[in-house]
Amino acid sequence: MSTHAKRERLLLADLLEAAGPEAPTLCAGWTCRELAAHVVVRERRPDAAGGILLNVLKARLDKAMEEYTAKPYEELVRLIRTGPPKMSVYALKQLDEAANAVEFYVHAEDVRRAQPDWSPRELDPVFSDSLWSRLEKLARLTGRRSPVGLVLRRPNGQTAVAHKGAPVVTVTGEPGELTLFCFGRQDAAAVTLDGEKEAVAKLTVAELGI
Repeated sequence: MSTHAKRERLLLADLLEAAGPEAPTLCAGWTCRELAAHVVVRERRPDAAGGILLNVLKARLDKAMEEYTAKPYEELVRLIRTGPPKMSVYALKQLDEAANAVEFYVHAEDVRRAQPDWSPRELDPVFSDSLWSRLEKLARLTGRRSPVGLVLRRPNGQTAVAHKGAPVVTVTGEPGELTLFCFGRQDAAAVTLDGEKEAVAKLTVAELGI
């Protein structure tokens, strides 16, 4: 059975191919070419990918990004579509699902929602529940820099605390939209925010995400 990560991977590849290398994305300053290079480096250059989180490896990451951004765009899309090398940790189905389902979903929406003609995408309930399960685990991490208390709420009433504090802002939306919000795509997420006006304003421009 196909995993959510595999389906989102193929969708991301299709979207990148259709948009073209110079199309914008929701990742600040990145075109589709740079986003594609990021995905490939993360998956195929573990020696450099650590620079995404660790400053000590930042120079190595920048060099790898420069190298892969210079590759033909069609090659980058092909590498995304075909998946990681057999010896990669991401080749393990369970790890691929755990590490990439959210990653590829967010980046697919980065491409979709940066285009002028994008339309809402309805996620199947199983995938939606899976995103919520992941978000519950990641909420405190993605919300750690929130300047206000942050509570996430699904339409069915399920909640997760992303950041303790006062005043509190409650963000309500479907799991996919809450995921985008918590990964720093506040402007593009279809959510409602309830709280003091000043607190809401601070949250919408906060640096959320991993």
